[in-house]
Amino acid sequence: MGRIFKLIVFLLILGFIGLTGYAYVGPFFGVDFAAPQNEVRVPVTLETN
Repeated sequence: MGRIFKLIVFLLILGFIGLTGYAYVGPFFGVDFAAPQNEVRVPVTLETN
């Protein structure tokens, strides 16, 4: 049981390091992490009494 727990912890740490590395190196390979930015205009009708 201890070996499985150690393996899971090791894989979690390895995955975290991999995702962090991908976040830093990704833009050099053409991966864009920025959210698309566009203006949205929606008319709003306010009802008053």
